Amino acid sequence: MRLPHPLYGLYERRLAASLPPDRMPRHVGVILDGNRRWARSIGKSTAGGHRAGADKIGELLAWSEDVGVEVVTLWMLSTDNLNRPADELADLLAIIEDVVRELAATRRWRLQAVGSLEMLPERTVQALRAAEEATRDVVGMHVNVAVGYGGRREIADAVRAYLRQASEQGLDLDEMAAQFDVEHIAAHLYTKGQPDPDLVIRTSGEQRLGGFLLWQSAHSEFYFCEAYWPDFRRVDFLRAVRAYGVRERRLGR
Repeated sequence: MRLPHPLYGLYERRLAASLPPDRMPRHVGVILDGNRRWARSIGKSTAGGHRAGADKIGELLAWSEDVGVEVVTLWMLSTDNLNRPADELADLLAIIEDVVRELAATRRWRLQAVGSLEMLPERTVQALRAAEEATRDVVGMHVNVAVGYGGRREIADAVRAYLRQASEQGLDLDEMAAQFDVEHIAAHLYTKGQPDPDLVIRTSGEQRLGGFLLWQSAHSEFYFCEAYWPDFRRVDFLRAVRAYGVRERRLGR
């Protein structure tokens, strides 16, 4: 629903005021979907759509900060996306490099790259690592930048890391199998040490996770928004947070 100004602003303020302060999500995951369809709908290039999507990220982080979110995970590029046409992928990676540099330059949020970085070009890896290093001492919201990320691969990487650690400790295969537990996977995820996502938002009308935070989202609440990512507004974000706040979270109980 698109409301005309100034009714939109009034509605947005009322929506913000209605959020229950004791039921805010600590960790929000966002699947930034719909850049290409947004671009096609208005006659822009694919690269133009990706750039518009990148420009929206700072706004989302500010909105999240405003309501007290502690961790945001942004899915910017999946492992499947690495199979896109070479020209499109090159443009997208360059835009991702630009946006992580821009976010790091604000010194407002602590950035962490999550994903299979070994699958990415060295230039992209350097940009991600530089952003991490530049914000390592920032005290503020933690932002996971998921690039070259796939949930199945993350779980496989976690198991592999556990096996290597156990081998270094001198355990044989039978001993590893006997002691192996779900906590061993959790301890080796890309997001280890962080709270699992309370709320996962996906834009563009698609109603699936597509492999996003497969392990961590076991008890997450999901919110699917019709807007393409470049059109995602603060009111859309607030609606998602409000929906989360009124749900009864059973957490498997």
